[in-house]
Amino acid sequence: MSGTSARTELALSGALPTPGISLDGLALWLLVGSVVVLLGVAAVRLSIRSGLPSLLIYLAIGLLLGDGVLGIRYDNALLTEVLGYAALTLILVEGGVTTEWRGIRRSIAPAVSLATVGVLVSVAVVTVAAHLLLGIPWEIALVIGAVLASTDAAAVFSVLRRMPLPRRLAGILEVESGLNDPPVVILVVLFSLRAAGLSDDRGWGTIALIAAGELIGGALIGLAIGWIGGQVLKRLAGSTATIFAIGVVAVAVLAYGVAAVAHTSGFIACFLAALVLGNLDLPHRASFLGLSTALGWLAQIGLFVLLGLLASPKDFGAQIVPALVLGTVLLLVARPLSVFLSCAPFRLPWREHAFLSWAGLRGAVPVVLATVPTVLGIPGLDWLFDLVFVLVVIFTLIQAPTLPFVARALGVTACHHEVDLAVESTSLDELGADLLEVEVGPGSRLAGIEVQELRLPAEANVALIVRDKSSFVPAPTTVLRRVDRLLIVVPTAQRRATTKRLYAVSREGRLAGWIRPEVPPRPSTRDRQA
Repeated sequence: MSGTSARTELALSGALPTPGISLDGLALWLLVGSVVVLLGVAAVRLSIRSGLPSLLIYLAIGLLLGDGVLGIRYDNALLTEVLGYAALTLILVEGGVTTEWRGIRRSIAPAVSLATVGVLVSVAVVTVAAHLLLGIPWEIALVIGAVLASTDAAAVFSVLRRMPLPRRLAGILEVESGLNDPPVVILVVLFSLRAAGLSDDRGWGTIALIAAGELIGGALIGLAIGWIGGQVLKRLAGSTATIFAIGVVAVAVLAYGVAAVAHTSGFIACFLAALVLGNLDLPHRASFLGLSTALGWLAQIGLFVLLGLLASPKDFGAQIVPALVLGTVLLLVARPLSVFLSCAPFRLPWREHAFLSWAGLRGAVPVVLATVPTVLGIPGLDWLFDLVFVLVVIFTLIQAPTLPFVARALGVTACHHEVDLAVESTSLDELGADLLEVEVGPGSRLAGIEVQELRLPAEANVALIVRDKSSFVPAPTTVLRRVDRLLIVVPTAQRRATTKRLYAVSREGRLAGWIRPEVPPRPSTRDRQA
């Protein structure tokens, strides 16, 4: 091993302080990072088959890489907090952009109540339990109650969007998970500052007003930036779909930055800006949905692996009993009581109350927030991260796999399951099919012939024609025109033959194949796999 490589390995393990990373170090990090991402991609399929949220698999990868097994030393709580906030921003962008307003209109009021009143009830119950059952001082118990109060957007989106739930019920859980992070973050920071002796002597009433001001200010900034950004993006719609998608994500992240600089809630601004953008009927919808979803998944993989790296498995044993005590109180007392008190005015059926109580999944948010007391230097609270980590793992294993059974037992499943499907090769691959988009160019001889005269291979079908800003399903006798765009669904095995046939007809017209051999020329049509 060369001296450079040895030094790089020591630096990466934390043994040597270095001002930066060398090229050897970069190669090693890229190698490890790409392997982790590929494992994360594979974990999605395992998650779907097992019913477990993929977050558990990502946490396991982090534990495997950590000093307990493979020996990567990582103990930077501040960096974890910073990267965790960045990852949560991208996860909230994905959640907001993919949430349809028409599906959540009836869910907004109970979701907002759960994200505010419900959070306060949960904090109060867990705080009392931590003090009375575990003997934890009140100031520290308040921190624990706040850390555990938030449901997790990543866990909720990954589990519940695969379940056939009534739209209102699913909407309540999705919107709650997007909106309860901001008040919880404010409470955790305020309580941690008090526990560390870094806050002033302002009363609880003043603190409540400050928190409300931050939430309202962040909400207004998010709505304004989302709407203004959407109008600007509409005027830029002539750009390519990929660039447009980047712009949509950038506007939502901009909302976070503006709100945070203005000392309001960046998380609520980010989520609401993304929600507005996702419901403005912007062009290139499939592209920005795909990009935001991809970034959300990448953020989840990176965040959960990082949290697994930060954890110390050797310290888990001492936290199992406290985690079981607090988790049981949270699941069987705090969550049902918060659901009952916050949703009572909306007269939800008791079955929905029961399901909402069981479906309060915890995930990355509590674990990330558990780093805040450490960063602020609260003495004797190093165990909090391990406690929250163990609690999240145990109760995710209990709740997530049983959610479908609980929904069926309570009779809250829907007879129709509607999802916002972005057409992409992954979905079509499961059907053994591809989607081809073909544009009839100015010089193409596809213009003027009927759909049936294309004589495409068996099972290849022209599913849709887009013409003059309108679309329709063609009949066999529909005549193609220049600048038409055809969406053709074709079995994967027939893709090459279909493309070959289209090239031939484009050059030779309806008699292609009868007069001369079909030799594909330089393509004059546009064929892409969506």
